[in-house]
Amino acid sequence: MVLIMDIGFGAPVAGAWATPRNLTEFARRAERLGYRSLWTFQRLLVPQGSAMGPVYRSVLDPMVAIGYAAAVTSSIRLGVAVVSHPFMSPLLLAKQAATADVLSGGRLDLGIGIGWLAEEFTGSGASMARRGARTDEYLAALRSLWAGGGGFQGSYYEIPAGRQDPPPVQRPGPPVLIGGMSRPAMERAGRIADGWVTASSADLSKIAGAAKVVQDSAAAAGRGPVRIVCRGVVRAGSPVQSAATGDRMLLSGSYEQIRQDTAWLESCGVTEVFYDVNWDPLVGDPAADEGRAVLRASEVLEALAPGGRR
Repeated sequence: MVLIMDIGFGAPVAGAWATPRNLTEFARRAERLGYRSLWTFQRLLVPQGSAMGPVYRSVLDPMVAIGYAAAVTSSIRLGVAVVSHPFMSPLLLAKQAATADVLSGGRLDLGIGIGWLAEEFTGSGASMARRGARTDEYLAALRSLWAGGGGFQGSYYEIPAGRQDPPPVQRPGPPVLIGGMSRPAMERAGRIADGWVTASSADLSKIAGAAKVVQDSAAAAGRGPVRIVCRGVVRAGSPVQSAATGDRMLLSGSYEQIRQDTAWLESCGVTEVFYDVNWDPLVGDPAADEGRAVLRASEVLEALAPGGRR
């Protein structure tokens, strides 16, 4: 089995295995094994009484984790999928992203999303209104700041003229991916972003149609193909059945089945998959045993390494 697509890995950022030692070791091992990228994600708050899954109960900050991983690696790309932009000004995120890009030597991929948890909006002092429309301006503001000096004036954001140095290493700035499973989010990703990244809840059996929406939007905007990045929630071992269809969920089952699913995703237009075991309750649950979590994650890391594809 020969794959052309890029293969990444989800960093230890949630649950039992999210420790300084494990973040260091898994980042180094992923790089050594030939993984193209390492990915984090954001969760600011678990509301009291919430029924949210274990993966969200204890999560490291994504930008801080990327900076930490940058210090112990040299070539693997470092991505966040995603940060919710309503929770911070473009001025702040542009600075964080530029800093991460400088410290990593130009290896950052920045995913942004509109957010969905009401309590996080309340706690951040953010509004849930017109989040989609704000995204266009937010991305324009980021790029203006990375270009340097010109400021930005829009309907939602105003940045006075001035400089924000040091600039990012990547020019004109780090690639920006837009997350979200709605059609407007997909179309926006094709129209203005460097790519689209799926959510953990995505129905991967329908990925071909979603990828087409993104690429059609890019073409309509006079742009070339953009990146289609898939968070691959891995469920290694016994196949897991979809509650909706009864079919085996993609990326569940044996490693051979997972590799075959990855090849199928490539045929659907996906340009990159990153295997993420944070959603495995034996790994990403803070109540899990750390030693067993590390052993399970290590097995997946080794078994699905790009160098071992066939």
